[in-house]
Amino acid sequence: MFNTLYKKCLNLAGHKSSKYYLAVVSFIESSFFPIPPDVMIIPMVIAKKTHFFKIFLITTIFSVLGGIFGYLIGAFFFDLGMQVLNFYGYEDKLLDLKNDLKSSEGFYAWLGILFLAGFTPLPYKVFTIASGLIGFNIMIFVLISLISRGLRFFIISYLSYKFGDLFTQFMNR
Repeated sequence: MFNTLYKKCLNLAGHKSSKYYLAVVSFIESSFFPIPPDVMIIPMVIAKKTHFFKIFLITTIFSVLGGIFGYLIGAFFFDLGMQVLNFYGYEDKLLDLKNDLKSSEGFYAWLGILFLAGFTPLPYKVFTIASGLIGFNIMIFVLISLISRGLRFFIISYLSYKFGDLFTQFMNR
């Protein structure tokens, strides 16, 4: 079953419109969609090795743009933002977070949390929306998002580029 799913992903990744699909998934994942773009990056890089850097850039740029959209949801659509936070179980932590940000320690803690959310499998969308809800500085938000998401997607793209053939051989056995 896994092998069949893997081959279907490779076929989709080789499709001429795959980069558009990747851009859409990267954008919506950062604001409300639960499936990360990683599931598309890996087979796309394996299918189109010479495009690994372009795939990394598309994912990073559209993920950060989606993060900005999530920020705007939090900043201007409070009820919708709170529904997303409720879905992930973070609504109770928001008030504490807003109070903590008034101190410099809270500010640096949020920078670290935002970086980790962008770099790890934590639900990044929760932190983009929360950043808008608490009125976090948008320029710092964009900078941290570019660094953390860029680093994550570069590592995934590069490792897929470097070791994708080994993975394909393993799957074919």
